Amino acid sequence: MYPEKSRSNWWYLLPIFLGMIGGIIAYFAIRKDDLPKAKKCIYLSLILLAVGIILDLFFNVTERPEWYVVNI
Repeated sequence: MYPEKSRSNWWYLLPIFLGMIGGIIAYFAIRKDDLPKAKKCIYLSLILLAVGIILDLFFNVTERPEWYVVNI
């Protein structure tokens, strides 16, 4: 197995700012040095993704552009 060494908590900013892509990047960057922190980065990105989807559905934040609406 790989030797574990503690990585910086700054890695949590990657999934916060870049979402799922940031979580995947952080996971692959630190998985060999600090596997628990790498897993937490993936979990954080999944949680933020789910919260974003729920808020989007609940508040209907996204508006459809005029060309998307079909009048029948």
